[in-house]
Amino acid sequence: MNSIQGALTSLNDLITRFFVLWIILFSSAAFFFPHAFEDLGFLIVPLLAVIMFAMGITLRVDDFKRVFLRPLEILAGVCAQYIVMPLLGLFLALAFGINPLIAVGIVLVGSCPGGTASNVITYLARGDLALSVTLTSVSTLLCPFLLPGLMYIYAGKWIDIPVADLFISALQIVLLPVLLGLALRRLLGKKSEAVLPFLPSVSALVIALVVGIVVSLNTESIKTVGAVVFLVVIIHNTLGLICGYLIAKALGFGESSCRAISVEVGTFSAAFRLSHRTSRRAFQHLA
Repeated sequence: MNSIQGALTSLNDLITRFFVLWIILFSSAAFFFPHAFEDLGFLIVPLLAVIMFAMGITLRVDDFKRVFLRPLEILAGVCAQYIVMPLLGLFLALAFGINPLIAVGIVLVGSCPGGTASNVITYLARGDLALSVTLTSVSTLLCPFLLPGLMYIYAGKWIDIPVADLFISALQIVLLPVLLGLALRRLLGKKSEAVLPFLPSVSALVIALVVGIVVSLNTESIKTVGAVVFLVVIIHNTLGLICGYLIAKALGFGESSCRAISVEVGTFSAAFRLSHRTSRRAFQHLA
């Protein structure tokens, strides 16, 4: 029994530690063999809900109590997430003269919370994991309320934003699964702790699969505009990491807190990237 447990733990660590590698592998496979993934498009929204549900199971009421124990750190992280990143997305879209539909996708990405991936990366970066989890929790709960408004403000100049539909979809895809996961953990109590260590790896693989499906659905578009969008996404994420760290540092936070805020700000939900149609489909799945 111990050997099986040890093997599962090792596999979990392997998947988690090489999270970026799985993204690259699934994306590459989907790009060169799109037919293996493209029929799975109907799974994108359910899989996003699964990721949010898994994140909800990892949460506890105590994670939200930290909002009152560490209010300045939480406020700084959330403000950086929802103010700095959409603005950076808008600036990059204008600076690169990007097609309006792609620009909408970039602003959408900048308006999304970090999700489970940010917690995994914070853990690997030796950041403050408790702070990361709390930031993810708060930003995720705020997402259905802030995302429609941010899209209306920053992307409304390009297309009509269905604010009400976007709000309802965000509730269904983000908030409801998180609350269900949180409720299930509270209901199961200590019984849920057996699966908690394995949820980051499950989320990592599901995220990689979602990215693969999105890539397969947009192979031709990626060939056309992928290089520009890829460059913008890299710059966007890099600036997010830098801005998050510098803001936290300027406010006098400790090194582990700076790393957590940096990762939370610079890491987005991985399903909303990559190309012209990727941006459009991502928006459609939320709107």
